[in-house]
Amino acid sequence: MGTTSRGSGDNKELSDFLRSRRARVTPEQVGVTPGAGRRVPGLRREEVALLAGLSADYYIRMERGRVANASEAVLDAVARALRLDDAERAHLFNLARPQSVARVSRPAVPRRVRPGAYALLEVLRDAPALILDGRMDVLALNRMACAVYIDFDALPARERNLARFIFLDPAARELFMDWDAAARMVVTGLHLYAGRHPSDPRLTELIDQLSTVDEDFHRWWAAHDVEEFSHGTRHYRHPLLGEVTLDYEALVFPGDPDQWLFVSTAKPGSPSSDALRTLAGRIGEPDTSVHADSADSPDGPDRRLRVHRGQG
Repeated sequence: MGTTSRGSGDNKELSDFLRSRRARVTPEQVGVTPGAGRRVPGLRREEVALLAGLSADYYIRMERGRVANASEAVLDAVARALRLDDAERAHLFNLARPQSVARVSRPAVPRRVRPGAYALLEVLRDAPALILDGRMDVLALNRMACAVYIDFDALPARERNLARFIFLDPAARELFMDWDAAARMVVTGLHLYAGRHPSDPRLTELIDQLSTVDEDFHRWWAAHDVEEFSHGTRHYRHPLLGEVTLDYEALVFPGDPDQWLFVSTAKPGSPSSDALRTLAGRIGEPDTSVHADSADSPDGPDRRLRVHRGQG
């Protein structure tokens, strides 16, 4: 169910990804005339090989996960043949070149948030803002995020995770009016992270847990869709705010592609903007004191921005 190491043997993640992308492309999309008695929903392996300029034998071995460290030219050709977008192309490269991925995977552990990032959360005091890592662990959040979502800081360290909240907490399905879209976005983001860090044990634990207890997650994870989400809109039904529409921006911190800021804002002058302003006035001033995380973090004590829940 979860991620797997690619140190030796067949590369199952690559195999599953290529099969899922091949099934998605129809012959008509690439100018191939479907023959009679066709039994596959998308392209045949031989057709992908022809489109990519590869031998059928080589592509078949690649799709079975038995080609290590394919050249950039080969991967580019396969990406074009399968009509991969930029995020899917990057994911293909990560899956197909395990030596370079292993180098990227070494630091895949909980990381400390830079002091400047904490200061940024403080500046964004009137907008819900979280700092997440690639596993969707919530590393820090401001008082507005705490009031709009959940007080992640009050949870045990291992449970401070946006994916766990969305799939395991019934309150999330009530909060997100577009729950399916929000949940699928989380799954596609986790897939991208898994491609960069295939040997992350905490990610494997998370994927296995969610796949076991939630059928939606299990189905969407098996689809192998990936997406680099950077901005969009979410619709909420909040117990204090009512129905609100917030635009989000996902901003990667320079120098650390696996740590990013997720901030939500409302259009100026909109009812949602008025609701956020009202909420900001109802919650107390943030306490920016430093406290230690639990000892189960491999990095030891971490700094975290303390926040207050709204008082109804």
